[in-house]
Amino acid sequence: MSDLSQEEFQRYSRHLVMPQVTLAGQERLRRARVLCVGAGGLGSPASLYLAAAGIGALGLVDDDVVSLSNLQRQVLYATDDIGKPKGPMAARRLRETNPHVTLEIHETRLVADNVMDLVAGYDLVVDGSDNFPTRYLVNDACVLLGKPLVYGSVLRFAGQVSVFDAARGPCYRCLFPEPPAPGSVPSCAEGGVLGVLPGIIGSLQALEAIKWIIGAGEPLIGRLVLFEGLGLDFREVRLAKDPECPVCGLEPTIRTPSDLADACAAGVSEPEIRAPRIGARALARALESESPPRVLDVRRPEELQIAALDGATTIPLAELPSRLDELPRGESWVITCHKGARAERAWRLLNEAGYGHIQVLDGGIDAWAERVEPAMARYA
Repeated sequence: MSDLSQEEFQRYSRHLVMPQVTLAGQERLRRARVLCVGAGGLGSPASLYLAAAGIGALGLVDDDVVSLSNLQRQVLYATDDIGKPKGPMAARRLRETNPHVTLEIHETRLVADNVMDLVAGYDLVVDGSDNFPTRYLVNDACVLLGKPLVYGSVLRFAGQVSVFDAARGPCYRCLFPEPPAPGSVPSCAEGGVLGVLPGIIGSLQALEAIKWIIGAGEPLIGRLVLFEGLGLDFREVRLAKDPECPVCGLEPTIRTPSDLADACAAGVSEPEIRAPRIGARALARALESESPPRVLDVRRPEELQIAALDGATTIPLAELPSRLDELPRGESWVITCHKGARAERAWRLLNEAGYGHIQVLDGGIDAWAERVEPAMARYA
């Protein structure tokens, strides 16, 4: 006998007739507990669709207040909410959407001292945070607690989404081992974001969460979906688990979550788009596979004389915009430089030009020399 009321049967009727959902799937949604970290651009559409879908308990973590600049994309709020705390305002809107959802509002900043307790109380986490310290903190807690994490990010006309589950694939640190240097990645405030973009990516996050809960389809584990709105283009990059990952690798060094240093926190904030990484040893294995990626080295000619990968395509970063026609499309590329910064910029250029299946060699040629070819020359 179902616990759903007659009103709920009618409310979710379009779900119940779907063979991928049915009554059993709807009851799984009703029993599920989902935590949304952040109730901003991504958290707004994600939480609205999760509430509408009938998630049993929906937690929101946000200690911010509504500002006028939020309203262009944060669809949970209205003009009258300006200056008020986001948590209660979001709860009011979500209750209007679905009064059957239990809302648990956490008006606090997520830090190392509370992240484990907060995450432990939920089945799955949707990350809509807007800063790097929180991004890494949530990932580490999810890995240590065995919770799936739905990731999303936006900037300008572009977005990314994936699902991280260390038991079945890579985690966020496998993709981005370290936060970027301060100032190296533009923030949403600096670079801008089209208001509809968080709606697209946040909705995809909600979709992945719902799929996970009802056990339908293929979750985005080991896959990073890249969306570019100007050309309305979806592309996918395959992600590998990094055996050297400090939190989910073979010999983890992170046993408990910790707050990133203030220097990291003072850098740039998300939402942002960052290049997917591949470790040196993982690249070495990929180059020996039946379908090896192609390597693009964007260092200067004098650097190539010191150390270089056999068979790599070499185009200095400064010349890359005018030489894109030398790079075949439709192939998998790994970009390298000395230690990674120029490769990140090259990735942005190729990504904006519509290239798919692009990764950056984490740590660059220096990491390759350290971990794969110890006889290779290294330079400062």
